[in-house]
Amino acid sequence: MKYIIGVGGVTNGGKTTLTNKLMKTLPNCCVVHQDDFFKKHDQIEVGEDGFRQWDVITALDMEAMASTVKGWMENPVKFAHSHGVTLSSPSVVADPDEQIHILIIEGFLLYNYLPLMDVFNKCYYISIPYEECKRRRSTRQYTIPDPPGLFDGHVWPMYLRHRNEMKDSGLNIEYLDGLKNKEEIYNQVYEDIQNNLLNRL
Repeated sequence: MKYIIGVGGVTNGGKTTLTNKLMKTLPNCCVVHQDDFFKKHDQIEVGEDGFRQWDVITALDMEAMASTVKGWMENPVKFAHSHGVTLSSPSVVADPDEQIHILIIEGFLLYNYLPLMDVFNKCYYISIPYEECKRRRSTRQYTIPDPPGLFDGHVWPMYLRHRNEMKDSGLNIEYLDGLKNKEEIYNQVYEDIQNNLLNRL
């Protein structure tokens, strides 16, 4: 059985923290990070707002990301081996087709790309308020540091725009409060996934 989980949300909301914890506890679990698909700095256009457009879908090579996801869907075992993920050994009796394989797709613009819309079995979205997001973002060290005014001039307006678009996507998205304790968020999601998987067996 294959099961695909989306962990989306605002920048610095806690997506990677949640994903990493789930990776360690879910069986046969692989992950695809959207951040791994950013185009090179010189391929990112400068927008009308005067900033390089990092927070839009065209800043990412989404075709490459979609084909990575497709690779997992076609052969989760091969994908896991090539990404160094150790699979739990199936019991002698178990039919390999009954073994659960989980893929987590993690990123800030997951639910705004049509070709991936129908792959998710479960969609989560972490939100935090403006002030907290700005505070967390200011403490992060990026390879290319944020130019002054980027958060208010580009990052936050784009987040609001994409979030509105996402609401119209028709996807069944479960919203998570990123201000909650990290353990609490993890426990809520882990329990929810377990229940979903049991219902599918």
